[in-house]
Amino acid sequence: MYFVLLIVVVLTAITLVAAALTIARLISPRTYNPQKGEAYECGIPTRGKSWMQFKVGYYLFAILFLMFDVETVFLFPWAVVVQELGIMGLVNVLFFLFVLILGLAYAWKKGALEWK
Repeated sequence: MYFVLLIVVVLTAITLVAAALTIARLISPRTYNPQKGEAYECGIPTRGKSWMQFKVGYYLFAILFLMFDVETVFLFPWAVVVQELGIMGLVNVLFFLFVLILGLAYAWKKGALEWK
């Protein structure tokens, strides 16, 4: 029973997405302007190549930020129901924090938090 319902939902989703893409392609304007393909940076024309490599440190810093941002997202619901969870809830969140602190210590040791 549930399998049939799942198939109906998936087929409906695929049909609706295909219909929306087809209608958009049929009614969209077909003009092309080469200026639309250029990089736009605050109204100033770019000089040189607009594609360049960034230091990997920026990505590492962003990943660390996301890691601790997700930590906050997970800790807030826990703080709301902390009394209902009891001691096991406390042990689980302490383990979660321990793993995150280990990740921070590893990143700190590798120098991911330093701007060079």
